[in-house]
Amino acid sequence: MPLYSIDQKFSHIKEASFKFEREIQQLVEVNVSTLLNLQFIRSEFSLNSFRIDTLAFDAESKAFIIIEYKRDKTFSVIDQGYAYLSLMLNNKADFILEYNESQNTSLKRSDVDWTQSKVIFVSPSFTNYQREAINFKDLPIELWEIRKFENGTISFDQIQKLSAKESIKTISGTNATVDNVNKEVKVYTEQDHLAKVDFETRELYEQFKTRLLALDGNIAIQPKKQTLGFKTDNNIFCDIVLQGKGLKIYLNLKSGELKDPKKIARDVSNVGHWGNGAYEIKLPDLEDVDYILSLIKQAAQKNK
Repeated sequence: MPLYSIDQKFSHIKEASFKFEREIQQLVEVNVSTLLNLQFIRSEFSLNSFRIDTLAFDAESKAFIIIEYKRDKTFSVIDQGYAYLSLMLNNKADFILEYNESQNTSLKRSDVDWTQSKVIFVSPSFTNYQREAINFKDLPIELWEIRKFENGTISFDQIQKLSAKESIKTISGTNATVDNVNKEVKVYTEQDHLAKVDFETRELYEQFKTRLLALDGNIAIQPKKQTLGFKTDNNIFCDIVLQGKGLKIYLNLKSGELKDPKKIARDVSNVGHWGNGAYEIKLPDLEDVDYILSLIKQAAQKNK
């Protein structure tokens, strides 16, 4: 991805290399909340002859996230990723203890959703083999490329799966570690949410999704356990919950930030709810879709 600075004529900004993995690690750890919306827990967490580069926590999904940094192109993302997940699931008490000591709080085992555990690999680049290896629809492993440029700019982008249709469970039975982890860890897909509702709600969602994705060509969908998140620049700006009759939309805005003359949105900042943000919108049909999309645009702009 070449970058250019504007000064009447374009000038090419060259990419600069990272000398050490530690440099990448320090950049990500300091900015992990901004880059990945995660809570930093510990650097260099050692357990049972393993050393985890960065231990983080996702407050929204209530799950531990392991982050590893690689400049070596020969490692297997599947083997290493599942080895770390197996370590976590077999030593839950140690991870909770580390959280409690670093955050000076009291997290209980029941407070953690272990099904949402995942591993994130960060590297300046990944091989075609590594990119292809993650092409499963339900793989609890993500690849993120980080690049540095001579003008001090950093790019940080997730490697997207290419029309992933196969399940990682297809290789179960040939790898005991993969098989055991898959019994506990669950990666949710859009289809998991659609399967729970009737035809009318599925049709409503598909039609609304088409309109929503048309707002920006960079919008990506992030399925989670209870919601379908829509994001740009790695920031979720709205969440959708599919219900028996219609949809619920949550806007990632703080209380008081939404301009809503028709008063369609409800402030749920003091009410327990799924999704990000303070505002909830009920969508039983597409009658007010244009106005609702104008509200969503506010959240999208705020989270860019």
